[in-house]
Amino acid sequence: MASTDESTQVGQHASPFGPIPPGTRPGGTDEGGSRMPPWLPRAMVLALALIACFQLGSWAFHQLTGLLINVLIAFFLALAIEPAVSWMASYGLRRGLATALVFLLVMIVGAGFVTLLGSMLAGQIIDIVEDFPKYVDSVISWINTTFHTELSRVDIQDSLLRSDWLRKYVQNSATGVLDVSAQVLGGLFQLLTITLFAFYFAADGPRLRRALCSVLPPARQAEVLRAWEIAVNKTGGYLYSRGLMALISGVAHYVLLEALGVPYAPVLAVWVGLVSQFIPTIGTYLAGALPMLIAFTVNPWYALWVLIFVVIYQQFENYVLQPKLTSKTVDIHPAVAFGSVVAGTALLGAVGALIAIPAIATLQAFLGAYVKRYDVTDDPRVHGRRERSPSSLLARIRGVLRGSRDSAAAEDEETRDSS
Repeated sequence: MASTDESTQVGQHASPFGPIPPGTRPGGTDEGGSRMPPWLPRAMVLALALIACFQLGSWAFHQLTGLLINVLIAFFLALAIEPAVSWMASYGLRRGLATALVFLLVMIVGAGFVTLLGSMLAGQIIDIVEDFPKYVDSVISWINTTFHTELSRVDIQDSLLRSDWLRKYVQNSATGVLDVSAQVLGGLFQLLTITLFAFYFAADGPRLRRALCSVLPPARQAEVLRAWEIAVNKTGGYLYSRGLMALISGVAHYVLLEALGVPYAPVLAVWVGLVSQFIPTIGTYLAGALPMLIAFTVNPWYALWVLIFVVIYQQFENYVLQPKLTSKTVDIHPAVAFGSVVAGTALLGAVGALIAIPAIATLQAFLGAYVKRYDVTDDPRVHGRRERSPSSLLARIRGVLRGSRDSAAAEDEETRDSS
């Protein structure tokens, strides 16, 4: 009986390929191989932790995007006023007081300009509202005379008052006012944030540079200080070019407005020059709207002339004036300047368009200091011309004539063979 049991056990563990080693399951799977590797749980925990950190960092970055943009604007604003602050500090004035004086001067000039412009705009709006029926009558009279219609102001007013569009507009006015109020408050808070950061960057500029240099070796410290100086020079050059273009734009629009007899021509010219140059993308259209509105109070056709002049001058500025001035003051190619503005607008919108050129100019100047340059070969193609020797030109002419004679002779032979 014992032998039978032993033979049965051997038969159960038997295999066509030989006996199964001990410690192996009948299915052919090793008991030790079925266990989870000891490093796998730690790897899974580490991967989950990395994913969580990435998601948390991405969420924090998106939440702080507005703050980072404000800090970036404040940094370039601090670079712009750095020369004035350093000049005052060289005469023994504390940097904090010097920065405060610069900001106070800018605020006084800006507040005075806004106050003057606001009073002028309020007076012109009152005049437009009072004279609006007269303008409507003149337009209706012109339409009736030109197109032989019988329109009247009373009929037009009744149709407008009974229209669904006006009813919906009145219903949405309350929510529109709330949205505008929220945007104004948000803009004021953003302006305050930028001003505070710019003040600290300008007043504590040397301390900030020392803090950066304290964590770098001496060789890297020299590079950081050089990059800072380049950024200050390029930002100042960019603002200089913008100020020069604002002056040219203001003078050109002043001549037009004075020739048309538009009131407040000097203030309107300053408005057009500043807004069109320092508010990117929509600054030109925003700047031209106010002179058109004031010109409309004098004569509706004057508003059309102002619009035509604004469009023509904008094309002249974009394709002739701006590339030349920007390439001279910021020392970058016009195509690079235009491409940097397009890229900055795509990345950060209007803010990116405003700071794109000084940022690219700073990067280009900093990298140019480390790029090794060689003497250019004296080749005519480098200077934009190709010199052809008379012998080569005559050789080509002879080759063409010889080829034409050979082709004519071949055609004659084919004609003879066919005949």
